[in-house]
Amino acid sequence: MINCKVMNVIKTRVKLFDVIIIITVASLIIFISYFVYMKPQGKTQILIRGQDNEWTYPIEAEETVIVTGPLGNTVIRLNGQKTWIEASPCHNQNCVAAGIVSKQGQWAACLPNNVLLIIQGTVTEDNDVDAVVW
Repeated sequence: MINCKVMNVIKTRVKLFDVIIIITVASLIIFISYFVYMKPQGKTQILIRGQDNEWTYPIEAEETVIVTGPLGNTVIRLNGQKTWIEASPCHNQNCVAAGIVSKQGQWAACLPNNVLLIIQGTVTEDNDVDAVVW
């Protein structure tokens, strides 16, 4: 008879302990999810990589940047929220035809001249949807 009462007390404590563990784990998951997915990760910035150097500019910068590569100089224009490759010594000019780069994740590159232009930072609500899957 005593064994049955002891077993009931142990079962009750295990259930209470399980609830405490579940609440603790759920709180930890919510806390980590906030810092990984919802907290802003930093400002949006412009990253320019050349053959030997790398430059970072704020997205609001207004400047002309000349990057020297193996073929010659690539001219990059930073104009407020818009950035583009204005001129390059490569023969096909695909980098110039890429046009304006203005949103996080967009990029333009002059592969023959080893120049990369990319917008880095957090995704904002005004970014366009890349694709929709049904």
